Amino acid sequence: MSAEKTEMKIRFTLQQRLLLWITLLLVVLVGAIVFVIQRKEVSTIFEESKNKGVLIARNTADRNLQSILAFDVEQIQRESEAQTDESLLYIVFYDRYATPLAHTSRITDQPSVYQRSLLQGLSDPNEIAAEMRAVSFDGRTQEVLEVEVPIFAEGSADKWGSVRVGLSLAEMREAVRKTRRALLWIGFGGLLFGLAGSMFLARRIVRPLRKLVEGTVRISRGEFTHRIEPQSRDEIGELADSFNDMAEKLLAARRETEETQRRLVQSEKLAQIGRLAASIAHEIRNPLTSVKLNIQKVLEDSGLPGLEREHLALSQEGIAQIEKFIKEMLNFTRATELQKAPFTVEQIVEESLKMMRDLFREKEITVEKRLDRILPEVVVDGDRLRQVLLNLFRNAVEAIGTDGKIVISADAVEDRSGRRLRLRVSDSGPGIPEKDWENVFEPFFTTKSWGIGLGLANARKLVELHRGTIRVVRKRSPGTAFEIQIPIASET
Repeated sequence: MSAEKTEMKIRFTLQQRLLLWITLLLVVLVGAIVFVIQRKEVSTIFEESKNKGVLIARNTADRNLQSILAFDVEQIQRESEAQTDESLLYIVFYDRYATPLAHTSRITDQPSVYQRSLLQGLSDPNEIAAEMRAVSFDGRTQEVLEVEVPIFAEGSADKWGSVRVGLSLAEMREAVRKTRRALLWIGFGGLLFGLAGSMFLARRIVRPLRKLVEGTVRISRGEFTHRIEPQSRDEIGELADSFNDMAEKLLAARRETEETQRRLVQSEKLAQIGRLAASIAHEIRNPLTSVKLNIQKVLEDSGLPGLEREHLALSQEGIAQIEKFIKEMLNFTRATELQKAPFTVEQIVEESLKMMRDLFREKEITVEKRLDRILPEVVVDGDRLRQVLLNLFRNAVEAIGTDGKIVISADAVEDRSGRRLRLRVSDSGPGIPEKDWENVFEPFFTTKSWGIGLGLANARKLVELHRGTIRVVRKRSPGTAFEIQIPIASET
């Protein structure tokens, strides 16, 4: 139970931790800034109050200089009672011996306020004294800032007296309170703004991380085509790029594994077909040859009636179909060794079309060539590659029937594996259902009512012997398009 509680206590999401730490940092930072500014502002307000007191004291000293020189106490007393500034609570005049001459009457009952001079024993004309103290007025204690300045006559080096003023600090305290309130509001606003920014920043950081977590889950389920769109060019964006690169490599590895498995299955099928073909060839060829020879011998009889001759001719055609079937199976299963040599693409295409020209003319099929003007030579087995193209042309003719169009195109493409020759044969027939695009290359798979389904299987076998690929591709117009890609590389 305690372990569960501990786990619940320490289980915070990354976004929550970011918000917590950023909030703490903002509180400390804003608090420190407000504290420093408040201290600075209080110091500034105090200096302003002090300067105000110095200014009042000096003006008072200048106005009463003659009275002090003449020792006119009555005039000095009248001046001490004549203050008009609300913040000025009292004035005290001292003689050169720091003895009080006159003072505001409201502090008469408080001799401790005026008896002692702050400048006692000082003779510097630029010297001022300031201190804060609590003074009772009308039964209420107030904080007072006292400022005292010396009085010097022009041309005399002796101090003739001094003036001390008492300023109320209520105005200063109110200014400090206003400053504190303003700073608190500013700090609170800054904290709210910082929290909003931290929430936006945390969400901006966590959202791509969540997408990455979701992506890893989908990749673990086998969805290697899943990609994450990078939202920025920072480390998170680099992480998304790395994730996409990893997914691409995993997808390539899975495809390679599937292709390896397919080839293993294909090899097993070829081995089985080979054994079947050898058995068929052994069990059927010898008696079939005997039947074929006997039919030919009977046909040599000039007195054979026309109806019997016609039936025997049909039997010969059936025997020829069986022999063709056996021959295709043996050719398909036989190990093929390529005889590679340099060829131009146009030469291979033209020779393949020449062998089909009569059939195209008979079916009224239009052939269009779209070959790039500059195509490199390819090192291939010319006969085998022509055999592949012939298989595709025959399939196209069977799909079109009559009055159609076949387009053959060739160009060079480049990918990670290097430069490749791309051949594409497309027709205007009804097309192959997409669900059968991969199945058409399997042995004995056919959608026709005739044929044994080895033509495209043999074509893929020959293309893969050239380290190439063949597949059905999508096209905009109706029909079927086969695409062949073969590496362009010179071999010695």
